[in-house]
Amino acid sequence: MELEVRHLRVLCAVADSGSLHKAARELGMAQPSLSTQLGRIEHALGGQLFVRARTGCRPTPLGRVVLSRARPLVAEFAALVTETRAAAARAAGGPLLRIGATASRALPGWLRRLRTRVPPIEPTLQTDVSANSLLGMVAAGRLDMAFVHEVEGSLLRVPAGLCLRVLVEREPQFVTLAADHPAAARDQVRLTDLAGERWMVDSTVDGDWDALCRVLRAAGLEPDLLHGDYLTAYSLAATGEVVTVSQPTAHPRPDLAVRPLEGDPIGVRLLLAARSETELDFAYAELEAAYWEVALQAPAYREWLARSGTCGAPSRTPGAREAQARRDAQGVGGDTGRAGLAWPDDLLRRPPRLVQPPMTTTRAHSGGASGM
Repeated sequence: MELEVRHLRVLCAVADSGSLHKAARELGMAQPSLSTQLGRIEHALGGQLFVRARTGCRPTPLGRVVLSRARPLVAEFAALVTETRAAAARAAGGPLLRIGATASRALPGWLRRLRTRVPPIEPTLQTDVSANSLLGMVAAGRLDMAFVHEVEGSLLRVPAGLCLRVLVEREPQFVTLAADHPAAARDQVRLTDLAGERWMVDSTVDGDWDALCRVLRAAGLEPDLLHGDYLTAYSLAATGEVVTVSQPTAHPRPDLAVRPLEGDPIGVRLLLAARSETELDFAYAELEAAYWEVALQAPAYREWLARSGTCGAPSRTPGAREAQARRDAQGVGGDTGRAGLAWPDDLLRRPPRLVQPPMTTTRAHSGGASGM
């Protein structure tokens, strides 16, 4: 038998899952077929690659040697296929930039900036409540990049080979409650102010339910937790039925108040993920500009940022400068990628209390989970 890439993919799947049953399910094969194929691969290579036991499969010393060479080959082949498909789609007039995202008020501004670049980019957008699902779609080549959030204390499963760039290292999560709630009169709400309230949270959003449970228990609270999408949660919060966690960029309504939680007990990290540094550079500056625009337009968040001193014009951040320099060198978009960075006049006239946001960082992942 001549060894092929699909055989190397089998070896990686068995090693990663630690089980023939799990690997077979991942590969879409029957377990007996996988066992037979693994035996043929071992015969072709001349030695046992895995020790099979009741507790699972683990690589032998020879298996570890083979896997060290197989993993980069599988990754390179997958990159070849996905990049070629993307290039073919562009050549055929297909979507130029396929974006995935969890919910964010920055999305409209990001898409608008991409479309008004010179030359313009026509993005497509796919939203999902699961950041892990979006990262998987980027790794599989179904999306070019994804803007996601990682809830503090709940690790994302980052597929091998993805590059991440941090937009905001720790974004505090606020609370939304009825405008006439007694706690709404405070600049910051204490969890104990909400001891008798019912909370509604979307348990399908990766990490949200667990994070809220941890925070409430740490505060000594055991309130009723209800599952519901956040659109429903905001509607019920307006009538005083529930309170809910919200992004700080949320805008208040006449019947709703958005307030920081005292001590900022819940935080998320905002990330842009792609398969290469070049792809990250391609759209990062526009995302950064769009995010800080909506951040400064949200009254409660703008005040929080002023107190904490963690925000400033995106064009001054190191990540934006480096990304733009690389794009300029490649002749992509010139400096027009920053179109629309101007803040409202009233913000420009404010005293310079705001400083630039945290430096963006980029790192490539070889697999496993990404910590906070």
